[in-house]
Amino acid sequence: MTYRHIFQTALRGLATNRSRSFLTILGIVIGITAIMLVVSLGAGAQDLILGQVQGLGTNTIAVIPGREPTGPSDVTALFSDSLKEKDLVALRNKANVPYLKNIMPTLFGAGSSSYGSNTYQVTIFGATELIAEIFDLHTSSGQFFENSDVLSRSNVAVIGSKVVEHLFENDNPIGQNIKVKGRNLRVVGVLPPSGGGSLFNFDSMIIIPYTTAQYYILGQKYFSRIIMQSTTDAKVAVTAEDIKLALRDSHGITDPSKDDFTVQTQQDLANRLGTITSALTWFLVAVASIALFVGGVGIMNIMLVAVTERTREIGLRKALGATDRDILSQFLLESVLLTAIGGIIGIILGTLLAFGISIGLSKGLGVNWQFVFPWMGAALGFGVSAFIGLVFGGYPASQASKKSPIEALRYE
Repeated sequence: MTYRHIFQTALRGLATNRSRSFLTILGIVIGITAIMLVVSLGAGAQDLILGQVQGLGTNTIAVIPGREPTGPSDVTALFSDSLKEKDLVALRNKANVPYLKNIMPTLFGAGSSSYGSNTYQVTIFGATELIAEIFDLHTSSGQFFENSDVLSRSNVAVIGSKVVEHLFENDNPIGQNIKVKGRNLRVVGVLPPSGGGSLFNFDSMIIIPYTTAQYYILGQKYFSRIIMQSTTDAKVAVTAEDIKLALRDSHGITDPSKDDFTVQTQQDLANRLGTITSALTWFLVAVASIALFVGGVGIMNIMLVAVTERTREIGLRKALGATDRDILSQFLLESVLLTAIGGIIGIILGTLLAFGISIGLSKGLGVNWQFVFPWMGAALGFGVSAFIGLVFGGYPASQASKKSPIEALRYE
């Protein structure tokens, strides 16, 4: 038999039992669809997260209190109060960090805000006037506070869109006083929805001078973060090293392994987040692949049944001159065709579902979630499905090829 004839025979064999063929490949379709969904949405999430990280600027450097955790026992180091005013003075010294462009101490906290009879739980963000430049923030009305407000610990605030929605309803918030932790703050600016497009949720945030947050609102004398920018992207690495040296000198640390702070560049953060999202995506792919294994077992089972049902056909083909190899090739090709067809259907279905979900996430969450066609996932899905056809179809095909033509023709 020629390969063309074997191929045509295999197709006829599948077409004869369409319903059974479809149910046989259902496990493969589900598995490949799940893989396409996971890989596509994982890539979209990774692009969204990395895009937001890079939106802070590639020359941005963050100093975080506490050493970087290397194990479960180091988790408490994340809640250190190691960054204080003396460190801010040391970092502002050009002799210590010559390529420093901007520096901004920050404080985070939570609290209840109120205006009239309305209340709303907010995130309090203490910063300097540089927050607008560093996070690329723009007000929809009003303006940001100035450096003089920071120096004088002014009771002023810039509020997010959800704060406006919950507290002011139809009132104009500019110039009004809101109460946060018993302190009146005058609203000087309002951010548009999803302001800044960064990892921070500015919609539910009240931004105030960090000095006001330190002395009147949060009452903490240490910083949650110190955010800095180098003069150029090329100077990020050397600036990060200068920051470490300056802080070690300020803290009296001689052994780098004893650092009570972490210096993190945007590239470091992007690499770590990329590693985490990739690992999570491929873990979910491994879980989804279980369906492929189940589908493969189903194919082997159905092919064994088909071999039994077509025993007389096998005997007749052998009597007419078909060799063991011809029979083996025919049934093995049927198995591969089943899984390959299932792989193609799964790729198409997974792509369509991923595209629809991406649009839904973009509109529902109000983010720029891009659809990503997972070429690697498609290649992996198609390749694995064909491989499963070979592996799980091999035994039934072998059993078919070993049948004696005389006994097969006698089979009832």
